[in-house]
Amino acid sequence: MKIASVRATPLHLPVTVDSGGRTKTTSLSLCIVDVELDDGRIGTGMTAITEEEVIGSIVNDIAAHALVGMDPLRHEQIWDRLSWLLTPRGQSGYASHAIAAIDLALWDLKGQILGQPCWRLLGGARSQVPVYATFGFAFFDREELAAAAAAWVQRGFQRLKMTVGHHGLQRRDEPRPLAQVIAEDVQRIRAVREAVGPEVQIFIDANCSLDYFHALSLAQRIEDYGITFFEEPVAQNDIPNLVKLRGKTRIPLAAGQNEGLASRFRDMLVAQAVDVVQPNACISGGYTQCLRIAGMAAAFNTSFANGGAWPHHNMHLHAGLANGSLVEYHSVAVECCKLVFDDLPEPSGGVLTLPETPGLGFRPNRERIAELARRPGSRGVGKA
Repeated sequence: MKIASVRATPLHLPVTVDSGGRTKTTSLSLCIVDVELDDGRIGTGMTAITEEEVIGSIVNDIAAHALVGMDPLRHEQIWDRLSWLLTPRGQSGYASHAIAAIDLALWDLKGQILGQPCWRLLGGARSQVPVYATFGFAFFDREELAAAAAAWVQRGFQRLKMTVGHHGLQRRDEPRPLAQVIAEDVQRIRAVREAVGPEVQIFIDANCSLDYFHALSLAQRIEDYGITFFEEPVAQNDIPNLVKLRGKTRIPLAAGQNEGLASRFRDMLVAQAVDVVQPNACISGGYTQCLRIAGMAAAFNTSFANGGAWPHHNMHLHAGLANGSLVEYHSVAVECCKLVFDDLPEPSGGVLTLPETPGLGFRPNRERIAELARRPGSRGVGKA
């Protein structure tokens, strides 16, 4: 039983989001990676929130050639080979995404080979995971945002996340003063709190788009709204700035969804920079590396949750591990996955129930993927 081929298919997907009676159109990129064995079995992984064509090239032109002939069950051997091949001097970036997608495909295969769902192979701590719905994006105005929040509560969600900052530092040359951005964020958060009442948990996410000064200003102005955690509040997940911010706000801080190196999580934990670490299985090196990061979080008695979307892959990690917790049900990402995969479980009452099907428990729809890859909006097709 050996790896026969590895191939990537990059996709750029237009998505329509319908929430609270409002319909918005946006897009998201992802890259599907298939690992095929010499007996014909195929495992499928994916990565996202990156340049999908770059990942496709890394997988197809570099990683694939190094993996042919290897034993698919030797995850540590394969992961270490990929790490030295793609990040020989401690880089991260695109390499972490590519490794993650390949690693997920291998775990999918492992489940198929052993006849077990991935969450059981990862430890089998629980068969259900709680989810929070990421619903509140910049393309909603205040009224639409409040209506969308109320609609998600009506669907049974008691945990909601909205974005803040809205690429503030990236867009400061428009000009678009950060003071105005966070002033509007305060009003948006207030509108959501008033729409859902005091019992619903609200999470906010700046996507690394603020500097320390404005992140602190925003945090201090919204503390009375009962924010459950403030995710990626400062640019680059700058650890000294996270430490300073954590010392000056009552709001718990979270970070890590886009980090590629386990050592970055170690540094955050040692510095006590965050209250919640958030490796993402589709970004932070797959299940193999996320297991290591989760172990560090447990040793530091620090919460471990999913940030950065892709709940159907991350649910296995958080169901598998005893210290697993919240999974992000990102509304746009979920719609993307519905275009690509069949048999995705749906949450009920704010909870996802894990499948018993071997592997990941859901399968790529090959015909639909081929069609999506041919569309003008999709910027490339993986090489066979």
